Amino acid sequence: MLSEVYEKGAVQALGASRSSFQKAIQSVLSVGRELLAKQRSGGIPANGTATSLSQRCLDLLDHRGEASGLALAEEIAAEYQSLDDDQKRLFMLSLAADFDVNTQQIIDLATRYRDDPSYDNLESVAHAVEAPRKKLFRRINMAPDGTRRLVELRGDLLQLLPEHPELKGVEADLKHLFAYWFNKGFLELRQIDWNSPAAVLERLIAYEAVHAISGWEDLRGRLRKDRRCFAFFHPAMGDDPIVFVEVALTNHTPEAIGPLISLEREPLEPAEATTVVFYSISNCHPGLNGISFGNFLIKNVVKLLSDEFSSLHTFLTLSPIPGFTKWLKETDLTELIDDEAMAGKVLEPLGQVVETDVRDALMQLCAYYLLHVKSHGLARDPVARFHLSNGASMHKLHWGADLTLSGRSQSAGMMVNYLYEIQKIEVNHEAYFNQQKINASKEIARLTEQRK
Repeated sequence: MLSEVYEKGAVQALGASRSSFQKAIQSVLSVGRELLAKQRSGGIPANGTATSLSQRCLDLLDHRGEASGLALAEEIAAEYQSLDDDQKRLFMLSLAADFDVNTQQIIDLATRYRDDPSYDNLESVAHAVEAPRKKLFRRINMAPDGTRRLVELRGDLLQLLPEHPELKGVEADLKHLFAYWFNKGFLELRQIDWNSPAAVLERLIAYEAVHAISGWEDLRGRLRKDRRCFAFFHPAMGDDPIVFVEVALTNHTPEAIGPLISLEREPLEPAEATTVVFYSISNCHPGLNGISFGNFLIKNVVKLLSDEFSSLHTFLTLSPIPGFTKWLKETDLTELIDDEAMAGKVLEPLGQVVETDVRDALMQLCAYYLLHVKSHGLARDPVARFHLSNGASMHKLHWGADLTLSGRSQSAGMMVNYLYEIQKIEVNHEAYFNQQKINASKEIARLTEQRK
C-alpha cells in the first residue's frame, strides 16, 4: 500500500534519498489529481464547511485508487486549514460521531471469538475495535502536507477537549499514531547556528517557550561560539523543528538565567568549557504534546558534545519550577508551617519578598514541593518529572534566579539545577520509575529537613 511506502520512505528520507522520494510522491500526486478530476462528473464538492469536509473523508475511506486517493487526501488536508474555528469544531465532532467504532459489531465479533478463539476471529475483533478515523488519518498522512495538518488538528482538538470530552477518542487515536510516526527512528538531529536557513531561525524565535527571544540580535547572542542549539526534525515537517534545546558552554554551575542569555556577556572559548548547561527546552507544536522527544534530545546532545570537547565533565540544567506557586496557593500552608503569620507572608507578594525569613521559608517549601509533592507516584512539577524520568538528579535550588514576571509568578523567582551524571542516568531512571525514588543532593535534602 502507498501508506506503507510513505512511512518507509520517511525513514529513508533522513538521508540523501529524501529528494528523490519527494519527487516520486509529487509525480504520483500529479497523476492522481488528473484522475480525480476525471472521476468527478459534478465538479469538485463545495468546500469551507465541516459537512463537505466530512463527506470528502468518507469518500477517502471508500476510495480504492492510490494515486487519486493521494490527491483526495491532499485536498482534505488543505480544506481543513481553510475552515474557521467553528467549522473545525463541528468537523471534529463529526470525527467522534461518524467515524467511530461500531459497538454492536465489536460485541458480536467478540462473542464469536469467545465461542471459537481462532486467529481469524481474533483478527476480526482487532479490526473492529479500530475506529475508521484511524484509517482516515493514515490516508491523510500520505499527502505531502498531511502530517502537518494532522498535528495542527490535534493542537486544535486539545483546546476543545475540556468542553467536549466526547472528543477524547479522537485525541487518543491521533496520539497513538503520532507515537509511531514521530518515534526516534524518524527523527533527524541537527545543530542550528547563525548560518542555518532563515526560516529555521525565524521559527526558533517564534517557538521559544521558556525564555523569550526578543529578536534577531537576541538570537545571535544565543548562537555565539560558547552557545549551542540542537533540534529534532521530521522528514514530513521539512525545516519546521519538532523540539529544540538551547545549551550554554561554561566553566561553572549557573545560579541565574540572566547571565546565561545576556548580550553583554564575554563569550568563553568552547575549548575552555567544563560544564554544559541545558537552559531551555521547547516543544514546537501543541499538537505533539504528550509525545516524548526531549529525553532522546538531551542524551544525544550529551554524546555529541562529549565527543567534540574532551574538557566537558558536568552536564546539568537551569530549569524553571512552573508548578510551585500554583501548588503554594492551593495548599493549606498552616499544615506545613508552624507560624501562621509566616504562612500568610510567603504568599504576599510572591516573588518580590526579600526578608530573609520569608526567603528561607519559600526555599524550604519549594524543596519540599519538588521532592515530596507527587502525582501517581511521580513528581507533580512537569519540568521535574521530565528531567527525573530522564535519569537526572536534583542538584541545587537558587533564589532570585529568574526575576522576570513569568519567573516570579510561577516559582517566586527560583530555579533549580538537574544534574545529568552519565554513569548514573540509567540507575536514577530505574529507581525513579520502579521505586518512585527522587535522587537529590544533600543541599536539597537539608532544605526539607530545615522545614521540618
